[in-house]
Parts: sequence; structure tokens; C-alpha cells
Amino acid sequence: MSTATIAPSQIEELVTQAINEQPVWDMHTHLYPTSFGTPLAGAGGAADPQGLLLWGVDELLTYHYLVAEVYRAVPANKLPYADFWKMSKQEQADHIWRELFLERTPLSEACRGVLTTLERLGLDPSDRDLAGYRSWFAEQDPSDYIDRVMEIANVSRITMTNAVFDENERNRWLADPQVGADPRFAPVLRFDNLLRDWAGAAKLLSEWGYEVYEEQSDASLEGARQFLRDWLDRTQGIYGAVSLPPSFRYGGADDQSSGSVALREVVLPVLAERGLPFAMMIGSQLQVNPSLGDGGDTVGKSDVASVLTLCRDFPNNRFFCTMLARENQHELTVAARKFGNLMVFGCWWFLNNPSLIDELTRMRMELLGPTFIPQHSDARVLDQLIYKWDHSRQLIAKVLADKHADLAASGWVASEDDIRRDAKMLLHSNFENFLAG
Repeated sequence: MSTATIAPSQIEELVTQAINEQPVWDMHTHLYPTSFGTPLAGAGGAADPQGLLLWGVDELLTYHYLVAEVYRAVPANKLPYADFWKMSKQEQADHIWRELFLERTPLSEACRGVLTTLERLGLDPSDRDLAGYRSWFAEQDPSDYIDRVMEIANVSRITMTNAVFDENERNRWLADPQVGADPRFAPVLRFDNLLRDWAGAAKLLSEWGYEVYEEQSDASLEGARQFLRDWLDRTQGIYGAVSLPPSFRYGGADDQSSGSVALREVVLPVLAERGLPFAMMIGSQLQVNPSLGDGGDTVGKSDVASVLTLCRDFPNNRFFCTMLARENQHELTVAARKFGNLMVFGCWWFLNNPSLIDELTRMRMELLGPTFIPQHSDARVLDQLIYKWDHSRQLIAKVLADKHADLAASGWVASEDDIRRDAKMLLHSNFENFLAG
């Protein structure tokens, strides 16, 4: 233990070291263990075309961030969307590599992320050898490669997103009760449909054997509660989660919209009885350009007042919340000052850019101290853990070092243990402790 105060000239070095050495529990990803199958088998066995574990350079290059970006370079009047989607994965990756990395300087954060990942894996981005990179990935065993990526990214545990209304994933849980048992991964139950499309969700639940109907009678609501209980038991999810549109509103006890009734009468009671938090990711407006697939979603301003109402009306529930619009961030952070059952987390999706991560982390730290979760990777491709945490750690360390320098200028000089405690809180303990209640 080192309790001696440190010299101001040491702050930046010690903070950077503490942030880099602290393992992170990544609280929200779309990643899976090999038990869920992988389209790229590598050296570890047969490929599963519908497998959920995505990894490798072709998946990095065809991630929807870069699909949307390549249509800035080569618009649809030159390459129709339908023609792009008819290409094989490798052909799509070839097109994106050529247009965004060879024909143009890869200045965007998404492009830079691919290069950081290659470099940290020991591959040389300056070779510009896509075929060589593919050969290297093909030699990797997927399960061993998960360990390698986690070690490089210094991630101690990966939190999955287990979408119960996704038929592919649902069937894997039903076929193998141990499919989610890999200790490197923590499950999370995702159930957007209950709040976004009650009628459609009720139809499915009825087909699955639950007494749930479009009319939200007492019996129907109890059937939905039992559905959640059953799937929390099956997955052992550590929290419940939904993604919500900018139009999401919760108006309190008198709000009789189907989504609000389901939230008030089904979701929050079940999570409260289980002692589990509820994560809300608010602000994604889906499919404004459906021709881009997953890249066709955009951002919209959301309603923080609805979050305040939930935190006030449900004091026995704990709420994780992140919002997609920059315009919401100050109000959401102030809301977290008012309610201890609200945990602000991450710089999500369109906010996952260095200038915005820096801005939001500074603002949150100035308002909340170290009592928030500065980042989650939201990774959908395993390899993205490397660059997202590499880039985010640099930014988090810079903000934390600047704040410790401000304290030193005010006469309060921290110890090395203080700095390591801050790093652990930001990257691990705040999430772990909020889970525990």
C-alpha cells in the first residue's frame, strides 16, 4: 500500500499507469462465447453460418459503422445497395478496405479502430496486406482467441446481450441450458419487444405457452411476468435491458400506454423481486435508411423527464441509463445527482468518438465525481474490444489526470492508492457495486 502523497509532476504518469493496469468489466457488449457458434471457425472447428460470435478482419471491416461510411465514399448511384448485399462477406470487406483505407486516408474513428486492433495484435497496418491478415486470423482457435483479445484489452469479464425475442439466440438457449455458462461472459436478458411492441410480443408469448394477450388484463400481465422469471432463471441474467426510441415516454401511474403498463406492471416488479437493475439505452431511431441494414439507424433527442419519473416512482428499482444524443447528456447527468438509484454509463454508438468521450467524461466527473461508469464497448465484433478500450483508456486517463492536477493546485494531493482506487471504481467497482445494490 502506498499512502504517501505524490508530486504534481507524477500525476499524469501514475494516473495513466493505473487506468491501463486496471482490468475492466465491460458492462455492455453484443459478444458471445464459442458455445453460441461462430461463422469464422478459424483453427477451432466447423463454421456456423448463423453463429453469434463475430471475429476476424472481415467482420471488423464489414461492421455497420463502416458500411454506412463506405456509402459516403461510393454512393448508392454508383454501387446500389442491393448489389452490395449480394456480395460475399469477403467481397464486401475488399470493397471497404479499398475505398476507405487505400483510396482514402482512414481518418475516421471506425477506420482508426481497425488499424489499432491490427497493430495491437502484432500485425503491421503499414503492410496494407488484407490477404495476409486473413491468413493470420484463419490460424486462430476461436476460444483461445477470446482469451488473447481479453488479455490485450485488459478486460476481465464480458457482459453479453441475450435477446430473448431473437429466434436464433432463443433456440440456442432452449437447445442447451449451459450455452451461456462460459465464466468469461456474464448474461443479460434483453426484451425490447415487451415495451416497444406489446401486441407482437403478446402474440409470441402466447405461442410459447404463456397466457399473454394483447389486452393487458391481470392474467395477461401475470403471464408476462412469469415469462420474464422463466428466462431470468434460464439465462441467469445479471440485469434486464431494453433499447428505446427517442419517442419513449413514461408518464407515471396514470400512463396507460401499452409500453408503460408493461414497464410498470411487468418489467420493474419482476426485476425488483429479483434485486436486478434495469438498463435503458434511449435514443436510437431505427431504420431511417433501411437499405443500410444495421447501419441505417440514427440518433434523436430523448426525454430525461421520463427517467426522472421512473427513478422517483420506483425507488426499489435500480436504473442503468445511457442516451444516444449529445444534447441529452447534461440533463441526464444532473438527473443522476438527484437519484442514487440511477447510474449513468458509457458513450454509446455515435458518442463513441474521442472528442465526445473527452467532453462527456469531463462533464460527468465534474458533476458526479468518480460515481459513474465512463464507458462500455458495445462491441459486436470480438476484436473491437481491443481498440475501443485502448482508445477509451487514453481519454479517461487524460481526464482523470487533469482533475487530479486541479486538486493538487487546490492543495489536495492524492496518494498512489487514491489514484488506483479511482481507476478501479471507474472501470470495475461502480458497475459491480451497482449490480449488488
